[in-house]
Amino acid sequence: MSAELLSILVLAVLFVVGTTRSVNMGALAFAAAFGVGTLAAGLDADGIFAGFPGDLFVVLVGVTYFFAIARANGTTDWLVHAGIRLVRGRIALIPWVMFTVTGVLTAIGAVSPAAVAIVAPLAMGFAARYGIKPLLMGALVVHGAQAGGFSPISIYGSTVNGILEREGLPGSPVALFLASLFANLAIAALLFVALGGLRLRGRDLGDEETTDGEGGGSGGTGTTVTGTRATPDADLLRLTPARIATLVGLVALVVAVLVFDLDAGLTAITLAVLLAVIWPEDSKAAVAHITWPTVLLICGMLTYVAVLQEMGTIDWAGEHVGSIGIPLLAALLFCYIGAVVSAFASSVGIIGALIPLAVPFLEQGEIGVVGMVAALSVSATVVDVSPFSTNGALVLAAAEDTDRERFFRQLMLYGGAVTALAPLVFWLALVVPGL
Repeated sequence: MSAELLSILVLAVLFVVGTTRSVNMGALAFAAAFGVGTLAAGLDADGIFAGFPGDLFVVLVGVTYFFAIARANGTTDWLVHAGIRLVRGRIALIPWVMFTVTGVLTAIGAVSPAAVAIVAPLAMGFAARYGIKPLLMGALVVHGAQAGGFSPISIYGSTVNGILEREGLPGSPVALFLASLFANLAIAALLFVALGGLRLRGRDLGDEETTDGEGGGSGGTGTTVTGTRATPDADLLRLTPARIATLVGLVALVVAVLVFDLDAGLTAITLAVLLAVIWPEDSKAAVAHITWPTVLLICGMLTYVAVLQEMGTIDWAGEHVGSIGIPLLAALLFCYIGAVVSAFASSVGIIGALIPLAVPFLEQGEIGVVGMVAALSVSATVVDVSPFSTNGALVLAAAEDTDRERFFRQLMLYGGAVTALAPLVFWLALVVPGL
């Protein structure tokens, strides 16, 4: 058995053991990275640690720490009510507002994980307080980010279009953008219907069910009931110095990431430390609310995937697919490779690796380049709802007052379904017609 095939089988075992024995899959993945990396790939400890996602570790810790402080001093509650007033109390519009905001952020150049890191904590706070299913809210945030993710000035779009231009292949930046936009919009609409979004119509901030009960994500605090109307406490709507400073910090985070291209994790943790130093009484318990099990899970899985990349497993799979004599079948398998690998890693990294890998196949001229590139790009990004991907991990980490193990399973099942179905659907829609 080849080392590449062995590494794939070990990955399958990780899923089986992690889901049947209730062991943190990240811990299992670290052990697998050590075993496979040492015995099959000949890597030393430095080689294995080279794959540790230090940047994502800081993003997960920094963002959840910052928003834990924001929650402790009441800023998130203030934002939730401000947002509800913005949509005039219509709760059904909130998921679509979050979808649109993340889409605009990525379309104008924000890295997808940075946009999700900014929006997800606020969005999941809304979901917890107003009884919106976490999977619905979290998925719409991620799909919103991907809807705008292939605009000509975005990170994804400029990466893909730049590769095609460098390789001398025909491309269509507009077609690529529209394919991602409409694909994610369609998925979001289906999710909205399937996960009870239509039942949110007619509910508003004044409904009883937005108080302690179904929607009381923060334990129902901050709200009093008068007759059948729910009215925010005066203290909840008051802007204290700590809340003002936290709001300024949130704006600074957005500007730092989008305008100055600073790291979201380092910026968030710096802002959190400043708030903790000035208002220590609001910050004592914040460190405990950093989602350490999620950090272990994601960092462990991504370390193992990095070992697979280092030992050539991804290239090995791509070369074998490219040698298949049936072009349409090879195109479908390329889409599946992009989806499966991206579900466990950075989408932009996978796109940057897979499209050059597919260039010899595309140069044969038997498959339409525009349709194939669009199908491969969309297949590799819609799966970012997986809890093992960067965006899915950020949504999982941001979930408030939610059984995270249950939410993790929901994200994993939904991510698995998207990974299984999306490549086939986009292959049929974009590749088979010969676009």
